[in-house]
Amino acid sequence: MRIFLTYIVPLLLPTILYLLWLRFAPATGGERGVPWLWLAAAGVLLAAIVLVGLVLSGGSPDGVYVPPHVEDGKIIPGQMLPKNSY
Repeated sequence: MRIFLTYIVPLLLPTILYLLWLRFAPATGGERGVPWLWLAAAGVLLAAIVLVGLVLSGGSPDGVYVPPHVEDGKIIPGQMLPKNSY
């Protein structure tokens, strides 16, 4: 779900909004083309903003990441622990 929200939604949102606008906006004579380059650029920009936001609001810099591991036959999920407890 996190991958979907951080990568897929920001990349597709501008295109979806534009296509909705095309569908419901009043027609103005002439042919309306889809500016794929601008939509792709807007999607990449939104994805970059989301990724920067995730980095800036990330975990504590004072912690240590312990990856998932097996203890006594049980899978212990990955977690952040304070430096002094690991």
